[in-house]
Amino acid sequence: MRRILSLLTIITALIVVPLQSEALERQKDIQSVIIEVEGNPRDHKAYIEIYHPFIDVIATYEQLFNGLALQGTPDRLAKMESLDFIKAIHTVQTYETTVLTTSLTFNKLSERGPNAILPSDFNTTNYTGEGVKVGVIDTGIDYNHPDLIKNYKAGFDLVDLDDDPMETGREDGIPTIHGSHVAGIIAANGDLQGVAPDADIYAYRALGPGGSGTSVQVIAAMEQAVKDGVDVMNLSLGNSVNGPDYPTSVAVDRAVDLGVAVVIANGNNGPNNWTVGSPATATKALSVGASTPPQHIPYLYEATTDKSIPLQVMLGSKPWNLAKTYPIVKGDDPQTSIAGKIALYKRDERIPFYEKAKRAEEVGAAAVVIYNNEEGILQGMIDHPNPVTIPVAAITKQDGEWLYQQLEEGAFYLETAYIETENTIADFSSRGPVTVNWDIKPDVLAPGTSIVSTVPGGYQELQGTSMAAPHVAGAIALVKEAQPEWTNEQIIGSLKTTALRMRTAEGYPDQPIVQGMGEIQPGRAIEAETIIYDPLLAFGKINNNMETKTIEVTLENTTDEAQRYSFDIPKKQKGIQWKMPQSFTLNKKERKTIPIEISITAGQLSEGMHQGWLTLNQYDQTYHLPYLFVNKTADNPKVMGFEFTLKPFSDENYLYQIYITDPARRVEIALYDQDTLLFDRLFLEKDDLHVGMNEGQLDQSELGKPGEYTALITVYLEDGTYESYESVLYIEP
Repeated sequence: MRRILSLLTIITALIVVPLQSEALERQKDIQSVIIEVEGNPRDHKAYIEIYHPFIDVIATYEQLFNGLALQGTPDRLAKMESLDFIKAIHTVQTYETTVLTTSLTFNKLSERGPNAILPSDFNTTNYTGEGVKVGVIDTGIDYNHPDLIKNYKAGFDLVDLDDDPMETGREDGIPTIHGSHVAGIIAANGDLQGVAPDADIYAYRALGPGGSGTSVQVIAAMEQAVKDGVDVMNLSLGNSVNGPDYPTSVAVDRAVDLGVAVVIANGNNGPNNWTVGSPATATKALSVGASTPPQHIPYLYEATTDKSIPLQVMLGSKPWNLAKTYPIVKGDDPQTSIAGKIALYKRDERIPFYEKAKRAEEVGAAAVVIYNNEEGILQGMIDHPNPVTIPVAAITKQDGEWLYQQLEEGAFYLETAYIETENTIADFSSRGPVTVNWDIKPDVLAPGTSIVSTVPGGYQELQGTSMAAPHVAGAIALVKEAQPEWTNEQIIGSLKTTALRMRTAEGYPDQPIVQGMGEIQPGRAIEAETIIYDPLLAFGKINNNMETKTIEVTLENTTDEAQRYSFDIPKKQKGIQWKMPQSFTLNKKERKTIPIEISITAGQLSEGMHQGWLTLNQYDQTYHLPYLFVNKTADNPKVMGFEFTLKPFSDENYLYQIYITDPARRVEIALYDQDTLLFDRLFLEKDDLHVGMNEGQLDQSELGKPGEYTALITVYLEDGTYESYESVLYIEP
C-alpha cells in the first residue's frame, strides 16, 4: 500500500489539481481484506474481475486454504458479502507477537547490558546457513537496517496487500519492531551476526500496527512463503487457543507436508500447564520454548538480617554494578542527605520514575531504588534524551515496606551481591501438553532471554519464546547447509535427538511438557550418529479400565558402521507395564522402526496427566525419550478462545466463536454487571457442540442492552461435570 501511495502521488502530480485530490482521497479509502471461499478460488477470481471490476484481486490462495485477497473501497467491498461462494471474511484480531521487552533501543552493540546474549554465540559451527531461504512471518522487517540489508531478498505485506513488508512506522499506527528483531536473530550480517548470517531472509508482514493480525493474514503469509520457495518458516506469534485443529495449526501441518520446515514460538504464558497456544499446537510444527542461559544477576543484601532483595533494573538504566556497601535512605526526606547513598522512593502517580531518579542523581545519589505501590513486579522505564547516569532499579512493595520500616529504626546499610544462575527454563515459557490429542509441546528449547538483535533505529534486548524460535530456524539453516542431502525430517530429527535435557536446581529432569527434548545443540545435530524420528511419545487419553497402546519409533544409523542399542526397561510401577526390545542393532545407514508398547490399568493409577522418560543407550551415548498419557481426565481448560465481533460490512449481525476441548452437551454465556457483579441476563446458550471450534451468528436484536459486562462462560460436559471461566464482553450501542 505504501509504495502504491507514493507512485500515485508522483503520477497525479503531472495532472490537474482536482484530479490529484480526488485520486488521493479515493486511495485513502481503500481497504484490504482476505476472504475464504468455497470451490475453486481461480474461478471466483475471474468472476469478481468481470462482475466487480472496481475490486482488485491481489492474490489467490489454494495450497494452505482457499481464499482471495481483495482491495477496494468499503462500499464496494460490502457488496462481496452477498456472493454465495464466500465462506468467511475474517477481521478478528487474534494473533500477536510473543515478546517481553527488557531494554530500550541502543545504537552500538557495546551499549548492551551485562547479561545480554548475542545470537552468534549460539553458532559453534563453521557453517553460516549459506543458500538457505528463511521466511519470517511477523510484523515485517526494517530492510534498510545496515545489519539486515545484505540478507533481505524479498517479501510481501499481507496487511496492506503489497510487496513492501516494512515494519509499521509511527505514521501508520502503533509502531512495531518485532519482525526485525526475529530476522536479526536468524541472519543479521553486519556489526551484529545472526545464528546463520549468510541465510537469505524473506519477510512477510502478517501482523500490523501494534503487532496483531488475523488468522487469515497469518495463513495467507504462510502460503505466500510456500510459493516463494522458502526452506524454513519462522512464526514467532500465537494466540491462547490450545487445540491442534485451529485453522493456523492445520495450515502449519499442510506447509510441512509441502516440504517446509516450520518453527513456532511456544508462547509466553508460563509457568502454568496447558498454556501453549495455536499454531505451536500443530502436530508437525517444531514448537520452541525458551531457556535462560547462565546469568550474573545483582540483588541487595543485608547481612545481620540475612535479607535478600531482588532488583528489577529499569529500562534505560545504567547496569547495576555497585561494588561496595552503601547506606540506604529515604529519598523524599528533606532532612536527609542522599549524596553517596542509595535513595529509596515509593512509586506514586505524581512524579514519574525519571524525575525521581534525575533529582537524586543531581544531588549526588549513588543509586535509586523505587518500590511498587501495589502487588507484583514493577517494570519501570527512565528513558530520556538527557539520561540518568546512576543505576535505577525497582523492588516489590513488600521489600520496599520492609526497608522503610528498618529506616524508621535507624541507619541501614546494603551491599550488592550477585546470583550466578545456571542454564534453566524461563518461567514465562508456555507449557504443554496440547488438548484433544495430548501432544507434548514444546518440542525443544533455545535461548530466549536478554537476546540482542536488530530493530528499527539500532538494537534492543528482548525476551520471549519469540526470540527462542528464530535461534532454531537459524540452526535448521546451519544443519541444512552442512548436510544438504538430509530431508527436513532428518534435520529436525537430529536437532531433537541431540538436544540437551534440562534439569531442575535439585538435579531432577524437568518435566517433558516444560522442555520437550531439551535445548538444541546445532553442532551435535550436524554430527548426529543416530537420528530418532518423532521421539516425543504421546500415548493420548486412557478411557477404559485397561488399555494397551503402541507407538512405533523410527531410528536411523547415519554412520558407516553397525550400531547396537538397548533400552533401560523402566522399573515396575503399579498400573503401568512397558514392552519394548531390550536391545537391537542397526546396520550402517539403516533405518528401523521399533514398537514401544504401554499397558495401563486405569483403576490403579490416579486420574490426570502422567509423564516421564524412557532411556535408550548407544555405547557411550544416552538418549532420553519423553512420554505422556492422560488417565481418564485432566485439569486442562475445557473451553477457551471466546471471541465476539461485528460481522464485516454489517451493522446488525455479530459473529462469535468458542473452542471446546472435551465432549460437551451445552455451553452457556451469562452476563453480569461489571460493578455490582449481579446477574443481568443469559446472553447465549448453545447445545449443538463438537470438540474444536464452534461458531455462530447473532442479530443486533438478540444482544440486549449495550455496555461492558463480565461474561461467565460455562461448559457442561458429557460426563456430567461442568467448568466455567470469566471474560469481558463489550456490546456497542
